[in-house]
Amino acid sequence: MLTLTENASTIVKDIAAQQGGVESTGLRISAEDPQQGLMVTAAQQPHPGDQTVEAHGAVVYLDPPASEQLEDQILDASVDEAGRVQFALAPQA
Repeated sequence: MLTLTENASTIVKDIAAQQGGVESTGLRISAEDPQQGLMVTAAQQPHPGDQTVEAHGAVVYLDPPASEQLEDQILDASVDEAGRVQFALAPQA
C-alpha cells in the first residue's frame, strides 16, 4: 500500500485545509489515462472503488489503476521557492 512521508502528510493536510472541506477532504490520485500519467486533485471524498490511505492525519484517495501502480511506493512532497508543491515517488525499502 502507498505510504506517505511526514512532509507529504503535512502538505496534503495543508492543501485539504485550503479547500475548506470537511474532515474527509484530501488528495485524489488517479491514473485513468495512462498517456497523461498520474493526476493529483483535491477531493472531499473518495469516488466509488477508490482506496483510502491515511497517514499522520492526511487522507489520500487512489483510483484502482493508481492504487495498483503505487502499491509499493512512498509519496514525498516539498514546496519550492515559488510556493509550488512538488510530489515525488520512491520505492518502499
